[in-house]
Amino acid sequence: MITCPQAQWKLSKEYGVCENLRKLEITGVSCRDVYAKLLHRYRHILGLWQPDIGPYGGLLNVVVDGLFIIGWMYLPPHDPHVDDPMRFKPLFRIHLMERKCATVECMYGHKGPHNGHIQIVKKDEFSTKCNQTDHHRMSGGRQEEFRTWLREEWGRTLEDIFHEHMQELILMKFIYTSQYDNCLTYRRIYLPPSSPDDLIKPGLFKGTYGSHGLEIVMLSFHGRKAKGTKITGDPNIPAGQQTVEIDLAHPLQLPDVENLHDFSELSRIVLEVQEQVRREEQEKEHRQEEEDRSQQAASQPAAKPLGGEGAEGEETAAGAEGATQDKAPASQSFVLPMGVISRNEDYPRTCRICFYGTGLIAGHGFTSPERTPGVFVLFDDDRFGFIWLELKSFSLYSRIKVSFQNAEAPSREAFDEMLKNIQSLAT
Repeated sequence: MITCPQAQWKLSKEYGVCENLRKLEITGVSCRDVYAKLLHRYRHILGLWQPDIGPYGGLLNVVVDGLFIIGWMYLPPHDPHVDDPMRFKPLFRIHLMERKCATVECMYGHKGPHNGHIQIVKKDEFSTKCNQTDHHRMSGGRQEEFRTWLREEWGRTLEDIFHEHMQELILMKFIYTSQYDNCLTYRRIYLPPSSPDDLIKPGLFKGTYGSHGLEIVMLSFHGRKAKGTKITGDPNIPAGQQTVEIDLAHPLQLPDVENLHDFSELSRIVLEVQEQVRREEQEKEHRQEEEDRSQQAASQPAAKPLGGEGAEGEETAAGAEGATQDKAPASQSFVLPMGVISRNEDYPRTCRICFYGTGLIAGHGFTSPERTPGVFVLFDDDRFGFIWLELKSFSLYSRIKVSFQNAEAPSREAFDEMLKNIQSLAT
């Protein structure tokens, strides 16, 4: 059995608990109790999680805070203020202050902490349950609950929102998410691993998505590609889906600002690159078929094709990207073409570099999903944008500057597996 000095050392070194240890003497709880019955017992739920709330998803960080374990739900700032800091609220807490067994409390609602329950379902998955859902209800009934939720979620009243479609989306989200106020399941997610060759540091970003408001997107790099995966989503493109994909092997040279105002000119440039990408993929497939036939005929491995697009991409990504950045100016003027809609007009007017990319669009309920061409615009280390050509709209993304704890992936393979899992759940 672990001794009290050993427990105190572990509390400090493993969980960073240095303060409040003297208060334990007053409550009659030992360091050993805190370590064994609280922190060690619930260590598997520390880290980043995505709640299963249908298409909407979410972002939860479970951390050790003094002598508590707290689950903080992180929410984007109010639309369209993408550069504002994240909002956060506690969903549950676990502590050992009054009894020698861990107490789980639900923090949802406006009546203070109340009785809850946590079950670790399996590796990288746990669930929470509220045992006193009457604490979630308000005296004014559903109307008061909706008005309060709307102020917290959107920072406004329904009368302030004149767009009828936006009102419908907001009401739909309230009705849907309200079903989950008593029980939630969470699945572990990791922050993306980084490499010196990455265009910018990967991580989590807030992005504008039209009438859906601000959503959380994870930017990760995969050789010649960069991917934006939704951590929060909407009825069209649910959480877990890959919202944008950037082709780092195909930089775009934008026209000067005067010509960039012309949407047809930008469209022409992007569609030319789209056709080039299509031809290169066909040539690659053709070369692969020839290589397969040669292997069968010779009954031995064929040599790899030399150079070109057909060469293995992971190795050439940094080279292609690096060469592009060497040739590109430090910054170039940028303006949205006429007719392109942006929720936030306060976007940067200079950018570093642009790439061809595709964005995922779909009908309500993720019907008829389709990848459509677009432009990835890198503004600086913490902001990028995406022009959705078919929708004639612009999304602006800003880095989430929060130091999330226990969120690093144990390996690149573990991260890739996590991405695959959350996408499969979204479909």
